[in-house]
Amino acid sequence: MTELGIGIGWRPEIAEAVEGLSGLDWVEVVAENICADHLPDSLTRLRERGVTVVPHGVSLGLGGADRPDPARLAALGEKAVALGAPLVTEHIAFVRAGGPLTATPLLEAGHLLPVPRTRDALDVLCENVRIAQDALPVPLALENIAALIAWPGEELSEGRFLAELVERTGVRLLIDVANLHTNHVNRGEDPARTLAELPVDALAYVHVAGGVERDGVWHDTHAHPVPGAVLDILADLASRVSPPGVLLERDDDFPPPEELARELEAIRATAAVGIRSAGAMGVPPDEVWGRVGTAHPRGALSLEPAPRRAVAGPAQPLLIGAGARVSGGAMPSAPVETPPAPEPALAARQRLGVAQASLLSALVAGTPVPEGFDSRRLGVQSRALAAKRAGVVAKVAPELPEILGKGFRPAFLAYARSRPMTGGYRRDALDFAEHLLVAGRPEDPVARRQLTEWWQDRCGSRPPGRATRLVRAARHALVRR
Repeated sequence: MTELGIGIGWRPEIAEAVEGLSGLDWVEVVAENICADHLPDSLTRLRERGVTVVPHGVSLGLGGADRPDPARLAALGEKAVALGAPLVTEHIAFVRAGGPLTATPLLEAGHLLPVPRTRDALDVLCENVRIAQDALPVPLALENIAALIAWPGEELSEGRFLAELVERTGVRLLIDVANLHTNHVNRGEDPARTLAELPVDALAYVHVAGGVERDGVWHDTHAHPVPGAVLDILADLASRVSPPGVLLERDDDFPPPEELARELEAIRATAAVGIRSAGAMGVPPDEVWGRVGTAHPRGALSLEPAPRRAVAGPAQPLLIGAGARVSGGAMPSAPVETPPAPEPALAARQRLGVAQASLLSALVAGTPVPEGFDSRRLGVQSRALAAKRAGVVAKVAPELPEILGKGFRPAFLAYARSRPMTGGYRRDALDFAEHLLVAGRPEDPVARRQLTEWWQDRCGSRPPGRATRLVRAARHALVRR
């Protein structure tokens, strides 16, 4: 039986503060932000203290129409091994769309976008999860995401969608109670109903985070204190099952270490009250989780795959990959052989691919809003994606806002309206700088020289010639059609 306890998301900006939190059981690190062969010193020190480190992926896009990228899966597995992690986690989301499957330009969202809760999407997701399970050396858990938009024509509630996913694949669940709150505000979904429909025996751990409401829309920012409504959902979940672990996520506007510690204590206390309210334990709340980082005496759920149950319809249960670990880290001597489930028809992947490409193109390339979507809400999502894109580019290339000053953000947002991201944030930063230089900007000669030198250091001796610019212009025009 593997327990996690109380943890926090490790970020470079708060690495020192995290190391200073007494009694911390575990941390979670964004997998794409580390290298397996060169772990941050802070994570190495935490591991030497016995703190568990779990890699949390954000780029697999298992809810997308394409099969998972083998290279991304291999990289995630390597990081899990390097960290000695008991499991890895990812999201039920799509992050890119288009490409050969739909014969359209490949677009990157730079964000986690919701999959439609349809039978087609569930079939594709289940097959993608099976591929990932087979490739990864440790068990996989998947997280529900926050959404600003809803797909038209959905066939399943979130709870039933997740329940059938578990039934068909045995995957574990990472339940983000902040995301349940987000979907309550933005989509009118009842968190209690979702929790009631979940297979709680599949719970791997829980995320808790803060956000902010603007103009009736809840933004899951991870940059604000955890609100009471999110803690209430955590208490409800804890009254149904003893969570193996609960983790605080904070990604921006980091508070002092004392405030982080207080939020962790509030999370611990909330989970303890929820567990006691279930009447399942005869001990006082202070003895349930103790201080931050104390193990739960009730015991936590194993990280073994959840048992598969028969499901109605043509879909058959899928095997977890032979590489999955059992509790205690032991490997099974031989995988159980059972006939694999039939792969979803290519037509289902293509239908999903076309729908996702159409939505993403509307969000990042200004193409018409697909039928059935709320155009106002898509506008909110589009602006949020552009703002996030500008913020991440400023982080991965901090020299750009230094060179451009206050002009960076408006210039980047104007650029983003007609230039979808196609190759990740670092490529995006280079393309943005190139775009400005080709247009003879910035007007200040000193800033233009600095931007040219920055671009040359990373790309080559000079900006591209006229032929290359024409090809790229044609490519962007095709994206907008």
